[in-house]
Amino acid sequence: MIYRILGLDPGTNYMGYGILEVDGRTLTPIVLGDIDLHKICDPYDKLRYIFERVRALVTEYSPKEVALESPFFGQNVQSMLKLGRAQGVAMAAALSCNKPVAEYAPTRIKQAITGSGAASKQQVAAIVMRTLKIDNPPRRLDATDGMAVALCHYYATSSPLNAALGESRIKGLGGEKTARKRGSKSWEQFISENPKRVKR
Repeated sequence: MIYRILGLDPGTNYMGYGILEVDGRTLTPIVLGDIDLHKICDPYDKLRYIFERVRALVTEYSPKEVALESPFFGQNVQSMLKLGRAQGVAMAAALSCNKPVAEYAPTRIKQAITGSGAASKQQVAAIVMRTLKIDNPPRRLDATDGMAVALCHYYATSSPLNAALGESRIKGLGGEKTARKRGSKSWEQFISENPKRVKR
């Protein structure tokens, strides 16, 4: 079965994207580029433009699935908020077209592409271009970042191990082990461990 994956690397100045076509084990890059946002001053106009452009990409290329890079956890709260909004609007645009959405942590994407979660954007771009036999580099590395997200999603979903594990496969923010290490817990677990902090 031939299908396509839309990979998105959300950003507040540029949003990278890549359309990857999958035909068995043959991978073909259909298009990669970036959505230029840096000239749009009004933050709400920027969010509207992201929504419209992502919907247009889904309509034009008919991907089966949409994968996004999840926001990283940094020191600048305002930057994280803006990035989270951009990601949320892109996600809403895909969902409004009835496309399933998946998200992956930046370190997981780098790990899937280069073997190292600490790889640079240049290293990711070089391996994406070599893997997909892309001869002409894009204007900005945001484009190869978007294609890297699509490629990461392909690796994650096409693995026989992931297929066997079903819903328990490690996804999202780096997986269950990483989440436990960082202290991520369910609300039920938090409440059971901190009953005095619950107001009744």
